[in-house]
Amino acid sequence: METINPLKKSPIGIFDSGLGGLTVLKSLEKLLPNESFIYFGDTAHVPYGSKSAETVIRYSKSIMDFFMKHYTKAVVIACNTASAVAYDYLKKMYTIPLFDVVTPSVEYSIKISKSKNVGVIGTYSTIKSKAYTKMFKKLGRDYKVKEVPCPLFVPLIEEGWVDTSIAKNIVETYLNEFQHDNIQSLILGCTHYPIMANTIQSVLSNKIELIHSGKTVGNKLKDFLIKQNIENSINSEPSVKFYVTDFPQKFDELGSRFLGRHLKNVSHINSV
Repeated sequence: METINPLKKSPIGIFDSGLGGLTVLKSLEKLLPNESFIYFGDTAHVPYGSKSAETVIRYSKSIMDFFMKHYTKAVVIACNTASAVAYDYLKKMYTIPLFDVVTPSVEYSIKISKSKNVGVIGTYSTIKSKAYTKMFKKLGRDYKVKEVPCPLFVPLIEEGWVDTSIAKNIVETYLNEFQHDNIQSLILGCTHYPIMANTIQSVLSNKIELIHSGKTVGNKLKDFLIKQNIENSINSEPSVKFYVTDFPQKFDELGSRFLGRHLKNVSHINSV
């Protein structure tokens, strides 16, 4: 009789400074329908992008300690800022398998982009960090990477204006930067942006593929779980628990919009 690895039933941790990481959770639930998840939104400290690297690392360490106590079998950093500044440090500090959202999107872009011209959009802080450009270089790829900040996307998404003419005008203005760059892929370098994917795609050539971090990190995580024989493939009743450090305005409304359903099992815990 086959020995069942006890880790198979352990949950997977996902954390973000806010609710944007719920788009990552949504992708992971589709790819891994039998897995249980714990989502941690550090809403008391959102956004991480305006904090120093030392502060983001400190917050991330506390969240990792939280996941250690909940015996997660893997953790996804569903935050571009924390992925950029804390991932390498956390990987050395913790034994839990750790996945960032920058690397998988870059790897996938390399796989599909023949022109070696890649676009990246994100918040000011993410673009300023040059996290994606650095990752292409780290992977030894001499790609022309154009990173463009789109700071108005997040407030548009949080106001529920993604399908309006105002949103389309703003998207056209930002993405005009890519008009003559012959890009084949556009990395959505913010976990909010998949909510706006239809509007973004509508102003681009159909030949340009949008790369969502939820899908790319999800595929990498799934491959890892299978190789380590810790994927929960049994048709069980998976659970999802949510923990937030503060209840921001419109929490329920925003969370439901990001995940596509009402949030249940939401717990408020003391700030990390």
